[in-house]
Amino acid sequence: MTSTTEPHALRDALGLLKDRETVAERLLSSSVKNSFDPDAVLDWDASFEEGKWFWPPELVSLYDTPLWRRMSEEQRMKLARHEAASLASLGIWFEIILMQLLIRHIYDKPITSAHVRYALTEIADECRHSNMFARMIQKGGTPVYPVGRVHHNLARVLKTVASTPGSFAATLLGEEILDWMQRLTFPDERVQTLIRGITRIHVVEETRHVRYAREELRRQMVSCPRWEKELTRVVCGGAAQVMSEAFINPEVYANVGLDRREAVAQVKASPHRREVMQAGAERLTDFLDEVGILKGVGRRMWRSSGLLAP
Repeated sequence: MTSTTEPHALRDALGLLKDRETVAERLLSSSVKNSFDPDAVLDWDASFEEGKWFWPPELVSLYDTPLWRRMSEEQRMKLARHEAASLASLGIWFEIILMQLLIRHIYDKPITSAHVRYALTEIADECRHSNMFARMIQKGGTPVYPVGRVHHNLARVLKTVASTPGSFAATLLGEEILDWMQRLTFPDERVQTLIRGITRIHVVEETRHVRYAREELRRQMVSCPRWEKELTRVVCGGAAQVMSEAFINPEVYANVGLDRREAVAQVKASPHRREVMQAGAERLTDFLDEVGILKGVGRRMWRSSGLLAP
């Protein structure tokens, strides 16, 4: 006799998941109460404050390296300003990818559902964030720091081949490490007021985005077939490797008068930098492990990226 009921383990796991519409309704309600127009709430005309950083020094890539110890305070602060611009450029790149992945996700879903309405709300958030980061780069007087051509084109492949769980796993990777750094930045009084305001807005609104992506990824990993789970593990591992390589554009070092090759080598060898990146990824890797993504080749790829401790 063949049972028509789903396996007990799958049924029990599904029972633990939040109802998709319930989660979306709560996020829509939060969006009404806690959304910001950066053009209106931030003072873009104010001058930058003398002696304040554009990024906490402990989060600058060269912090506590031999090269950092040889640098003047002025040069360290200049590097922080350029790295803030590099991270803003990276953030815009990630958000453009995220918006495309979200559009793919909702294309076949009921257009009046709360789940789709929240996805459209999140896309509107990301449009504002991208404009905010672009304006920050211009205000700071630095170049734009795009990711390299190889990583730019790898993202084209990701957007084409990633399944739904792979899309949400990559989304979380792009959001959570930067979110961890920004949570340290906006309360830091050593940092420029404008930068603190930008990171505060981003943290408040990204909290909803992370919740949406986590709930959907958890749901997808319970219900998707085995081949899709394996694909998700590989896609997520590949995204971790790209993230670790593209996090800071090495042109920042040349633009503040440092030897690019020496700076890159010291960042790679820096125990402090490795600890910062792993700490930034820890909350995410704990979650990915919980939902079954950090297994097999995917886990090995995460370790080789340096974002997951051996």
